[in-house]
Amino acid sequence: MVLAYAAMLSSTLPFQKSVPLTSQRSGTAFGSSFQFNRENGTVVTPLVVCHAKKKLSFMEQILDYIEGGPKLRKWYGAPDILEKDGTAIEDNEDDYPEDEVRDAVLVTDGDSEMGQMVILSLIVKKARVKTLVKDKRVALEAFGSYVESMAGDTSDKRFVKKALRGVRTIICPNEGFLSSVGSLQGVQHVIVLSRLSVYGGQSGFQSMMKSNAKKLAEQDESVLKTSGIPYTIIRTGALQDTPGGKQGFTFDEGCAASGSISKEDAAFVCVAAFDCVPQTGFIFEVANGDNKVSDWKECLATLMEKASQKLQ
Repeated sequence: MVLAYAAMLSSTLPFQKSVPLTSQRSGTAFGSSFQFNRENGTVVTPLVVCHAKKKLSFMEQILDYIEGGPKLRKWYGAPDILEKDGTAIEDNEDDYPEDEVRDAVLVTDGDSEMGQMVILSLIVKKARVKTLVKDKRVALEAFGSYVESMAGDTSDKRFVKKALRGVRTIICPNEGFLSSVGSLQGVQHVIVLSRLSVYGGQSGFQSMMKSNAKKLAEQDESVLKTSGIPYTIIRTGALQDTPGGKQGFTFDEGCAASGSISKEDAAFVCVAAFDCVPQTGFIFEVANGDNKVSDWKECLATLMEKASQKLQ
């Protein structure tokens, strides 16, 4: 929510550094100050002053955004997203010519918590975003004209072909997509947020609970490694519901199996990898740690070089 508001407000109010917002839930009021770095377009972690007794969770904030989204879009003059009868506008296949420039990023599982966090970070980055969702109407009301939302069966080759039109990069915040689709023709980079190291380190009941997720993650990586498409596999530590931007990072071997990382930080790392396309395949581990990263392009380039040297 914070990132989406930042994207809209920074583009329409370039001279304001902070904007007070009001929650749409139960009349609860809260104030937030969002600070923007105009040199690189990043968002500084906001200072939130809550006047309510209960601090809103991330999902409550997302719900606030979904409820307030239509009003904000109308306020800022964005086009309507529904027909007069209230039904969602259907995609016109002619709107996606085969020779369309590939400048979009497709986020799978766009209605999942991790998918939404990745999308919000991409909106701040002002990227052209497409996403696959289960409920297109909810996604349209949440993101409106800022994101092209598509719902369909990923085992349907016709739907997948349509979804991939204009797509240069795919970001998979959850496992299962790559093993369910066929051709990814035209895609130039695939980024996968993998919890395979975490799944492999679990035992007993936890291992049984995550056995299907582990299997899907293994299948996704196997498909990706034989696809011939440049890929980045980000193996994270256990995902935590903690604020992002508060801690540093570690990329040491084994940190994914033993460490943890904020979900917001994990989403940010996915988007940072968007600008760093490897020649073939690139796998690295990341968890929250003590190292502060000031230049992600340089950081990822260094990790890429180290990974390349290990393979020689």
